[in-house]
Amino acid sequence: MILVKDLSIERSNKKIFENVNLSLGSGKIILLKGKNGSGKTTLLKALLNLIEPSSGAIYWKGKLLKKNLYNFFNHVTYIADRTSSLSKLSVKENIKIWKKIFLSNISNSQVENILKTLKLDIYLDQKVNSLSFGETKKLEFLRLIIENKKIWILDEPLSNLDDESIDVIAQTFEDHRSKEGSIIFSSHQESEINVSEEVLL
Repeated sequence: MILVKDLSIERSNKKIFENVNLSLGSGKIILLKGKNGSGKTTLLKALLNLIEPSSGAIYWKGKLLKKNLYNFFNHVTYIADRTSSLSKLSVKENIKIWKKIFLSNISNSQVENILKTLKLDIYLDQKVNSLSFGETKKLEFLRLIIENKKIWILDEPLSNLDDESIDVIAQTFEDHRSKEGSIIFSSHQESEINVSEEVLL
């Protein structure tokens, strides 16, 4: 479980946010809400130990996150608001690389089914830099299934997606929750995703 206690972050004498508390356990989905610039991405980066908080603490399984990073990252998939795919390679080539990096045992038929659901199957041989921003974001979601980690940390996963794609993501979240997975994601837009808790920044 991730526990955030009285977390505050300040940059250049400006408070980004202060005294944030939350706990992310199995089967829980937390939504970070707020306008652009409210600190959502900053909080997610703090959870990933990429930003040092000004005060407060983050715990993983009862220990300070800093002292338990290796174990933590073995359980986490992070999807940023920008793509991690290699733009000059094809969709198929990126998937092959991800499967190799994460030692995934996902079958080709499972990948094909997900690609069809996301309506990406027709782009398998296209280079990522030829896809639209929304299509590229949907490709990122395939990493969640390939990596098969318990905790998903997602920055603005719903932006630039149509309603049908958001419905697919919502069902993917529910499936993950039903398997005792947990999710924390940021969004500045309203959606029908069923969340356990909202944290306003």
